[in-house]
Amino acid sequence: MDNRLIGSALTRAMLERGDEDIWCAIDDDSDEQAMMSHGDNDFTARIIYFSEGNFFCSGGMPWRFAVPVKIREMTQTEAGL
Repeated sequence: MDNRLIGSALTRAMLERGDEDIWCAIDDDSDEQAMMSHGDNDFTARIIYFSEGNFFCSGGMPWRFAVPVKIREMTQTEAGL
């Protein structure tokens, strides 16, 4: 049996632990749709809390699904320079 936390369940667990400002791919349909929409970062937000079945981003918008993603500064090598 696989007990790994993934997707929105992982985001909820991180918030319950006290994490703040979790960068997530977001969507109102599903975790899978959030990741598909995340490709061009149009649907990426910093999630700050979970309440009444919704994740709330720093802009105050509610989202049904929020999958944690890593966003970090690129290196010169990654940029190909």
